[in-house]
Amino acid sequence: MRRNSYLPVPGELVKVVEETPNIKTFRIVPEEEFSFQAGQFIELTVPGVGEAPFTPSSSPFEKEFLEVTVMKVGRVTTTLHALEPGVKLGIRGPFGKPYPLDVFANKDVVIVGGGVGLAPLRALFLTLMEEKEKYKKIIFCCGAKTPEDFIYKESILDKWHKEFSDKVCFRITVDQADEKWKGNVGLVTTTLDGVNEEISDFDKSVAVVCGPPVMMKFTTFKLLEIGYKPESIYLSMEKNMSCGLGKCGHCMMGPYYVCKDGPVFPYSKLKNMPKIWD
Repeated sequence: MRRNSYLPVPGELVKVVEETPNIKTFRIVPEEEFSFQAGQFIELTVPGVGEAPFTPSSSPFEKEFLEVTVMKVGRVTTTLHALEPGVKLGIRGPFGKPYPLDVFANKDVVIVGGGVGLAPLRALFLTLMEEKEKYKKIIFCCGAKTPEDFIYKESILDKWHKEFSDKVCFRITVDQADEKWKGNVGLVTTTLDGVNEEISDFDKSVAVVCGPPVMMKFTTFKLLEIGYKPESIYLSMEKNMSCGLGKCGHCMMGPYYVCKDGPVFPYSKLKNMPKIWD
């Protein structure tokens, strides 16, 4: 029987990880089976306060819990950041369309993310690694303002390099370095320098982008410049969503409801729309 999308599934908050001073990852154990696909989103309910949409950042193959990574920016997220393990939350969904992994199969995959935009990309990356034999070369490009602003530091800056070095090329940067940083310094777009030399056939490659609007804008333009076609660039447009069901209209973008028709879109569907980066 299909779950009532208006009723949240109860879940217990069991772990909170402080990623940066204003970003935390919350691990929730649902009281009944709950599944999603990478790229889809949920509505997370804080009883007595409200709900907000978030894309899970954990692996869809993990069935015991799910995780969301949240920046403190408003009433619901501020309350979330003050919570301790043991409280009850609610989960509605999943909603939206996932990344089209059938299209990604047998292709090179370039992932580009920045800031809290790495959250849905973490779920995607872990999905690709679960079935890595299905894909060719994977290039993971990511950045943050400073080394301290990186989320998933332990994974991105250490663990994943050791575990997936046979399959993944990591290109990591920061806008501003400190005395301990030994890597690249520059905007996320600089991680794409030379990628065209590693991709032998752009007809057999896709790129996925998620991050702040200005970062997505210039990353998309850079991908087009190096050879990607608009239909091969996938954007996660988590923009002004509210109800998650296409009823409130807050997330309308041209003819699309982001919550129903997205949040994952090929750039070819959006390129002629005004203000998509606002």
